[in-house]
Amino acid sequence: MAQQVQGVIARAKGAPVTIETIIVPDPGPGEAVVKVQACGVCHTDLHYREGGINDEFPFLLGHEAAGVVESVGEGVTEVAPGDYVILNWRAVCGQCRACLRGRPQYCFDTHNAKQKMTLADGTELTPALGIGAFAEKTLVAAGQCTKVDPAASPAAAGLLGCGVMAGIGAAINTGGVGRGDSVAVIGCGGVGNAAVVGASLAGAAKVIAVDIDDKKLETARSLGATHTVNSRATDPIEAVRQLTGGFGADVVIEAVGRPETYEQAFYARDLAGTVVLVGVPTPEMRIDLPLLDVFGRGGSLKSSWYGDCLPSRDFPMLIDLYLQGRLDLDAFVTETIALEDVEKAFERMHHGDVLRSVVMF
Repeated sequence: MAQQVQGVIARAKGAPVTIETIIVPDPGPGEAVVKVQACGVCHTDLHYREGGINDEFPFLLGHEAAGVVESVGEGVTEVAPGDYVILNWRAVCGQCRACLRGRPQYCFDTHNAKQKMTLADGTELTPALGIGAFAEKTLVAAGQCTKVDPAASPAAAGLLGCGVMAGIGAAINTGGVGRGDSVAVIGCGGVGNAAVVGASLAGAAKVIAVDIDDKKLETARSLGATHTVNSRATDPIEAVRQLTGGFGADVVIEAVGRPETYEQAFYARDLAGTVVLVGVPTPEMRIDLPLLDVFGRGGSLKSSWYGDCLPSRDFPMLIDLYLQGRLDLDAFVTETIALEDVEKAFERMHHGDVLRSVVMF
C-alpha cells in the first residue's frame, strides 16, 4: 500500500524549496523502500534547484543518505528489510560493456527505480540523482542500497553517498595517488577536503590545499593538508611549484568546477602529472588551452564521476576505517538540521559556512 510522507520539493528554477506530501508506492520488482535516517545537503541539490542539471521539475531533492530498508520488491536479493544501508546513485547493471570488462565502476547503464514517486495530486516527481532522500521514506532501485555496519552514525555514513566519496575517490581511485606523491587540491569545500583526506590516506608525502577562504584552509590542514595556499593573495600555480621543488604536483585535483581553476590545475601539475576534475561545471562553461601545452606536458587529464567508486567495494571499506578511527567522517558534519531547514542550509552553503549540513529524521 502506498505511503504518504513529507519531502523537500523544488518546483521551479531558483524558487525556494517547499515541504510537501509525497506518495511513495510499494516497491516493485528490483526496488526497495528505505526509511531515511540522515541526508546531507549537497551542492548538487542546489544545482537541481537552480536548473543546472536539467529542467525536469518538480524535483524531490536529497541524495546523500543513509537509512534502513523497510521493504523490498520481487526478485531483490541484495538487501532485506532491516538492513542498514547507504544510498548510492550509480547502481551498476552488470551487463554493459564496462561491467562485462570487469570495470563496473564505469558502468554505462546505471539504473533507478522504475516507478515514480508523486505529489498528492499525482504529479510525477524527478528524484535527485534517482534517490530523492530529503523525505522520510524514498523508493530506489535495490542496487542503490549498499549494506554497511550499523554501528556507523547515519549522519556520517550518509556522506559517502556523494560528496565525501567523490573527494576520497578522486584522490585514490581516479588520481591514483600513491606513497610519496605530491598532491594539490584546488577548492576546499566538502568534496575538496575529502580529497585531502583521500590523498593523506593513500600515503601522499605532500598535500597542498588551495582556496580563497582561510577558514576552509584551516579545516583542510586539520584533515591532513601539509601546506595551504590562499589563492586570493598569491598565484596558486607558482605557490604549488615552489612547494614541489619548482616542478608542480604529481596529482592536482580540481574540486571547484570552473574554467579558471581548471587552468590553474593544468599548469600546477608536474610534467606527466595528472589533473582530476571532480568539481561539477555548468553547461555553458568552456576551457581554452593551447593544444601544444596539452601535448607537451604529457600526463593525464581525467574527470571523476562519484570518485570512480564501486559502492559495494568502497562503502564498507571506508565505514570500517571510520569505525577504526582512521577516517574522521564526523569532521565533515558541520551541523544537523530538520527537514524544514534545507533552504537555510542552501544559504549557508552559498556563503561557504559549512562543510555539510545534515538533515536528521
